[in-house]
Amino acid sequence: MRWVFAAWALPMGLFWGWYFLSLNNIHFGYVMLTRDAHDIVFQLYGNMLGMDPNIIPGLVARACILDTFLILGIWAFRRRKEISAWVRGRRDRYFGVEPSPNA
Repeated sequence: MRWVFAAWALPMGLFWGWYFLSLNNIHFGYVMLTRDAHDIVFQLYGNMLGMDPNIIPGLVARACILDTFLILGIWAFRRRKEISAWVRGRRDRYFGVEPSPNA
C-alpha cells in the first residue's frame, strides 16, 4: 500500500506544485514555471480536448479528489478490522461499556 500511496502522491505533488508556481509566475529562472508556459500548456490541452482551457484545472482538481477518495477507500477497506477496533475503543472510552441506569 505504501507504493500505491507513493505512486499517487508523487504525480499529485509534482502537478500541483508546477500548477501553483506557474500560475503565480514564481519561476526561479525556469521557463517551464513561467506564466507563459502555464498558458501555453492549458491552451494546448484545451485545443486537444476541444474545450475552454480555463475549465481544465477545475476538471483536473475534481479528478484528483475522486482519486484521493478511491485510494482512501481502498486503504480503509484493507484496514477495516483495525479501524473498527479503534472506533469501538473510542466509543467504550467516551460512552462506557456499562449501560446507563434507568430512572
